Amino acid sequence: MHRMRKFLRLPSTDRRLLIQSVFLLGAIRLGLWLLPFETLRRLLARVAQGTNRASLDRVTWAVTVAGRYVPVATCLTRALATQVLLGRCGHPASLRIGVVRSEEGQLQAHAWVESRGRIVLGGSEDLSRYTPLPPLEGDGL
Repeated sequence: MHRMRKFLRLPSTDRRLLIQSVFLLGAIRLGLWLLPFETLRRLLARVAQGTNRASLDRVTWAVTVAGRYVPVATCLTRALATQVLLGRCGHPASLRIGVVRSEEGQLQAHAWVESRGRIVLGGSEDLSRYTPLPPLEGDGL
């Protein structure tokens, strides 16, 4: 009940952005399971062409909060959702993916989003240990 009251006290623009984030994260998660990555990116590029009015900080806040309630909302899921929503708001956003080998020799990856030269989502880890992959074709959706 406390969470619902807290949600209802938010400004309507934040409530709408939070709801969009939850649905987008769920759809992306499902898409990552069912579709080839490039097919999913093409679909997301179409979704990113809408218009919305939200600041960069509010978008990252909404995706971060919504990600707590969407099962298996990995860093890639959150980064893709952030990229789409930032695009809808007219903010440039680049999806970045980095890789590193663990001490056990396993390949590990992490995704984050950059906008105007700064990391806006996914930068809580030490990114210096990751080797960034080249930007994806058509990045920025």
